[in-house]
Amino acid sequence: MERTADIDLSAWRAEKASGARDLSVRLFASVLVACVLMSAAFASWLPLQVSVVTVFLFAGPHNWFELRYFLTRLPVRFGKSRNFFITAFAGIAFLTLTYVSLPAWYSFGLVPDRSWPIILATWNTLLLLWVAMLVWLRGKNKTRRNWAWATWMFPVALALCSLNWLAPEFFSLAIVYLHPLVALWFLDRHLARTRPAWLRAYRSCLCLLPLLLVGMFWQLTRTPALADDNGLFWRITQHAGAQLLPNVSSHVLVAVHVFLEMLHYGVWLLALPLIASPGAARQCRDRIWNVGSVPVARHPRGFPKLVAATLALGVFLVVVLWFGFSLDYTTTRDVYFTLAIAHVLAEAPFLLRML
Repeated sequence: MERTADIDLSAWRAEKASGARDLSVRLFASVLVACVLMSAAFASWLPLQVSVVTVFLFAGPHNWFELRYFLTRLPVRFGKSRNFFITAFAGIAFLTLTYVSLPAWYSFGLVPDRSWPIILATWNTLLLLWVAMLVWLRGKNKTRRNWAWATWMFPVALALCSLNWLAPEFFSLAIVYLHPLVALWFLDRHLARTRPAWLRAYRSCLCLLPLLLVGMFWQLTRTPALADDNGLFWRITQHAGAQLLPNVSSHVLVAVHVFLEMLHYGVWLLALPLIASPGAARQCRDRIWNVGSVPVARHPRGFPKLVAATLALGVFLVVVLWFGFSLDYTTTRDVYFTLAIAHVLAEAPFLLRML
């Protein structure tokens, strides 16, 4: 009799846990869909204004959250991954410095206008070869999983290089639109590790994304171009590709770009911190501000002071960025989007580490 009661109690507990898990999945999916729909609505309604507000509020903080996230994924000792990390950090430093220097070369007339596409295509080529090298090195370290496909990365990279040389400006514009989607890939990999029960629902929700993009394009393509009669609005439309795609309404381009950026910010500022591990918002806050929760700082052979100083410097730079936006939004935005290439590049090696 007691054995039967124990079995019934275990079954009841398992059913209760399953019901709670199903409820959490439905709640997660509902919140995700609601946030995506609201982002699309606001981006379509007031694209220029929403772009200004979101960059002002979230550009700096989301970089700080990315920095902290990458620090938590950094091993204390590189070991077999030494070549991978050396290549990653060297590539980030070199590509960032060269990219940041390009506007200076152009402004001071060091580069003739006719040579600009060649320089841009060269930088894109170096970027593709660097990513291919990282994939190959990562595949060498993944002895427990089949990464034979990594050997095909160099032929694929060379094929992309060919397309890049045909139209380097369009290739760079493609990076502008594809980069925000990388955050969705990070979220997918993180859910697979921390909340596998949510992964199927998340991937189902992602099917909504192309439908929304098609709907935005269909709805806004007939709208008149956005007013770009001041320097700020002109820069926003150019960043979205209005000059390269004159036959496409700038309303569509800016709205789509702002929508993707809002998803990008949402993943780094809300989704990833909140699902880091089971817990409420207070636990999330404690983990974020607790340097000891970073493995490279907590380990006996780690670097707690260096990690703390890095995060403190990040907070200082966020405040400086807000101050710059308040004084001269247009110039600060230009500087930010030039320097932001560093975090775009940093995402590649850390994403590969999660595959």
